[in-house]
Amino acid sequence: MAEPSWKRHERAVARLLGGQRQPNTGRREPDALAGPWAIEVKTRRTLPKWLLAAISQAEDGAKATGRRPLVVLVRPEGRGRPPLRLAVLPLEALVAWGGESGDDGKEVTP
Repeated sequence: MAEPSWKRHERAVARLLGGQRQPNTGRREPDALAGPWAIEVKTRRTLPKWLLAAISQAEDGAKATGRRPLVVLVRPEGRGRPPLRLAVLPLEALVAWGGESGDDGKEVTP
């Protein structure tokens, strides 16, 4: 039987980041561990058009300026909660930029 697509992508992401896919135990655990990263992989057939457009715009800007593309999604603060800012970039760009995992055994906090 062929390996499910989601499992194949979890394995590929872990490999790209120099880590390992974790077995699916049914508990709330990361899909993969790599250096300082606890990784959750979500595989979808389609992504929102607005997100793909934002990524395309960031890639165009990166090419024009000789820099790396980065999209930042923001959920503004409200009702006692701080703003949430998420960075979105091609995983291969992160890997090329980082080079090494930087894992020193210490927990990384935002």
